[in-house]
Amino acid sequence: MPSPKAIHLAAVDLGATSGRVILGTWSKNKLRLKEVHRFPNQYRELGANTYWEVGTLWHEVQTGLRAAAAALPRGAKLAAVGVDTWGCDHVLLNDAGRLVFPAHAYRDNRTQAGLKRLGNTRAALERVYAATGIPNAFYNSSLQLEETVASCPAVTDLATRCLFLPDYINYLLCGRMENELTVASTSQLLDVHSTDWSAAALKHFRIPAQWFSKPVLPGTKLGKVTSLPELAGAQVIVVPSHDTASAYDAMPAAPEGGDLFLSSGTWSLVGFENDAPLLSAEALAARVANERTGNGRYRPLTNVVGLFLLEQTMNDFKERPKTPRDWDALIAAAEKLPAPAALLDPADPAFTAPKSMKAAIDAHLKRKGAAAPKNLAGYMRLICASLGQGHANAAAVFERMTGKKFKRVLMVGGGSKNRLLCQATADAAKIPVISFSLEGTAVGNMARQLIALRAVKDLATFRRHLSADLDQKTYTPRI
Repeated sequence: MPSPKAIHLAAVDLGATSGRVILGTWSKNKLRLKEVHRFPNQYRELGANTYWEVGTLWHEVQTGLRAAAAALPRGAKLAAVGVDTWGCDHVLLNDAGRLVFPAHAYRDNRTQAGLKRLGNTRAALERVYAATGIPNAFYNSSLQLEETVASCPAVTDLATRCLFLPDYINYLLCGRMENELTVASTSQLLDVHSTDWSAAALKHFRIPAQWFSKPVLPGTKLGKVTSLPELAGAQVIVVPSHDTASAYDAMPAAPEGGDLFLSSGTWSLVGFENDAPLLSAEALAARVANERTGNGRYRPLTNVVGLFLLEQTMNDFKERPKTPRDWDALIAAAEKLPAPAALLDPADPAFTAPKSMKAAIDAHLKRKGAAAPKNLAGYMRLICASLGQGHANAAAVFERMTGKKFKRVLMVGGGSKNRLLCQATADAAKIPVISFSLEGTAVGNMARQLIALRAVKDLATFRRHLSADLDQKTYTPRI
């Protein structure tokens, strides 16, 4: 039964382009959110490599949590804190918890040799996929750690633990080192048939098994915050620490199933909840990633390059939008334009980390014999149409592999606020898109905190309460 008293929570939600700390208050089966701190985030180039500024991230997390404590009603205290971030990236520590290797960013080109080597060795690729359920991708932790050990062999004498970024923030908060299941499942190192590491994958990539502990499940209480006096007494609770897993938890899915989930941001993550992984040859060819849900089930998904295309394209335009009114005007201008003559293929490697996204898109269109858009509205129209088709293609692949028929798309994230993208997805997929006015990752983060605190019985109960108090808009297919 829900507690009669208001419960105050903090969600630390770190994304690849921005981070924020959100204060949540649960009272009378309703969750109220207040963003108390937001900050930009980006990787930095040093020589030939790219790195995260981990110290800056930690500083901003502390700033945000202090702001959350300061925003509480008089006499109130934070009950808990949960942390989620993007997947795959990690730190290497010694026994004392000191960094012994810089934190590379997943867009670093250092993994390209290993990516090609595994991709060109069919038998090894099939073995790794059968063991982990994760396709070969440049950002995988497996390839990153393989390159680290190969280029700096002495690191195996220095490092004793590998923590993914949310694991590391948890450690800085409370002093306990644990690996969490959902973010571990992004690494291509977790056993797809259990909740422990794959000995076969660790051996293949020559990664020391002792760097990892058996992953804990979301809902685990790690201990009280020790690094911030302002948060004295607050529990550090493990949440689905891969931001996509938290976003999926927030989806008010129909209990009987039939929903396709779309978390739309820098990446478009398209998938669904399932009791078993998809491990067929077709799943491997379609690059289906069998990542885990907060309760240990599976959420087969595909990664479609998302609004990163638009975010980066805008760097080449002076008139980029800055306010909600600016965004609305840009979308309105794009809506008036005709459908593009040719669409982008979001899977083109040229879009991974180009110096100029606009130039990369123009070159891609030229190869297709199509003209480049004339202005930013044209690029908006092109990118939304291309992403909408990419989402529909992913849905079709899942339907073919499973025999399921999806009835609707549930959409959260920054892209859910873009009506042009929502409509393009509905038109291409030919099923309704339900766009939720929902801070997906933060809400899913807090859902697991509330379940751990026994303020909510389970995830199904939370989703039921949430759906009763949620703004949503339905986009029906026009064609």
